[in-house]
Amino acid sequence: MTFQIEQPLSFLEEKIIYKSFKRLFDILAAGTLLLLLSPLFLVVAILIKLSSKGPVFYAAKRVGQGYRTFDFYKFRSMRTDADRLLEQMKMQNQYGNQSTPVPKSQFSWNKTQGDFLVADEGYIAEDEWIATKNEDEKKAFVKFKNDPRITRIGHFIRNTSIDELPQLVNVLKGDMSLVGNRPLPLYEASKLTSDDAIGRFLAPAGITGLWQVTERGKANTSADSRKRLDVTYAEEYSFGMDMMILLKTPLAALQQENV
Repeated sequence: MTFQIEQPLSFLEEKIIYKSFKRLFDILAAGTLLLLLSPLFLVVAILIKLSSKGPVFYAAKRVGQGYRTFDFYKFRSMRTDADRLLEQMKMQNQYGNQSTPVPKSQFSWNKTQGDFLVADEGYIAEDEWIATKNEDEKKAFVKFKNDPRITRIGHFIRNTSIDELPQLVNVLKGDMSLVGNRPLPLYEASKLTSDDAIGRFLAPAGITGLWQVTERGKANTSADSRKRLDVTYAEEYSFGMDMMILLKTPLAALQQENV
């Protein structure tokens, strides 16, 4: 009589099994929450219509896991001309103005500088190109203090994260998970192309995540810190991490700073 010793599951096998469990949990939880929160949805919809002109819901293209694009739903918390105002407010971006970018006119190269790259404008010193690319990635995330585009009811539903609740529909559709990395607008995702940034797109897109329960609402958070937390989640997410994030989410949802 022979006995077979069962081999422990590999990390990859554990990930595959957990992804299936994660999807089942998402469907059950999102469906239940939508039913329970339907009265709140009605109240918020009425308040939005009374406070400003425009639709109740806001839908925009977002980039999630594997760079897949989908329609992302929120309660509208901004003016209907918010996208147009964004271009005028770039200099106020708390992520994008943390340091001074290297002007393209400074690109140069000689034999003493080491490696170089070839671009449309000629030879580019590799270290200068990397520095400029890093600055571009810092501008990928957009955040403003006392954003004038936000409506009166918008401040309340954003500070309490009520504006995020329609994303439960995205979870049911399979676009997102309850826990994951924040799906990004197209203009932000297009800037995150370096080797140390693209790893964030290996994780599911989520309503809440490691960044939200760690640094959401802090005025002094940095783009580098956000990238690092997103990549950490993509590499290490598990049942234990997801449960920890869900338990911390209610407190993190109540922002203390108006950002």
